[in-house]
Amino acid sequence: VCTGGVRTVSPSPRAASPECCWKGELPVPVERCNEGGDASLSGAALFNDFGQPLGRALPEWRGAEFPPHRALHGWGCRLEPLDPERHLGDLWQAFSADSGAMWTYLTSGPFADEAAMGVWLREVATKRDPQFYGIIDEGSGRALGLASYLRIDPLAGSIEVGWLHFSPAMQQSRLATAAMVLMMANAFALGYRRYEWKCNALNLPSRQAALRLGFHYEGTFRQARVDKGHNRDTAWFSVIDSEWPALKGCFERWLEDGNFDHAGRQRRRLSELTAACRSAAC
Repeated sequence: VCTGGVRTVSPSPRAASPECCWKGELPVPVERCNEGGDASLSGAALFNDFGQPLGRALPEWRGAEFPPHRALHGWGCRLEPLDPERHLGDLWQAFSADSGAMWTYLTSGPFADEAAMGVWLREVATKRDPQFYGIIDEGSGRALGLASYLRIDPLAGSIEVGWLHFSPAMQQSRLATAAMVLMMANAFALGYRRYEWKCNALNLPSRQAALRLGFHYEGTFRQARVDKGHNRDTAWFSVIDSEWPALKGCFERWLEDGNFDHAGRQRRRLSELTAACRSAAC
């Protein structure tokens, strides 16, 4: 039972009241479960008949939809299902402008030549998970990058974005942000509850990009992998469905034409908008 915010211990395991829930370290009456909006709890836990706390009940949950492999477009960006025969030439040209640094934290590449890259593209294009997309600049019609969904788990409602290959022409651009927003919006529209971003913990630009896009840092899995002969600790980030409506508004405000001057420079930083959303959810 709930008495003054302190759980009463009873010799019977069935004596714990189902009218209580956890808020931080204390049980409180169930009507106060949603006070304070603590997103880290993902909903306060109810007690079962054995006095054990349970997660928020989801009686209507039926799972999310596996993402149809279809084109997405908006804000001058088009995401197309990866087609090696159409995208290879553009991607090879765009990636060749890089010094080689873009491959450091990727498990793919660098490739000796266009043919070698084509072999890899044809291999990954056949996979269902990860599900690859070419990122197209609608202004030029050229493919300038790659992205994918992966670790797709419709039953759990969890999906990850990754395999991000951004050419120099894409890096720190409105196009790159638009691609990430389109993929996030599509995932939540398909019913996913959790949207993940993971990266090498030493990859500072990727970590900063995740925070800029409104992701919450969740922790680091130590010695999670061995990539290209080196240890990799993996940093985990996520956005959950309850955070999406506010983030969607941030993205729409940042991506609107009025936020950019005639030279394409942003007037207001996206990180300022999403930091406010993240703080409100804490």
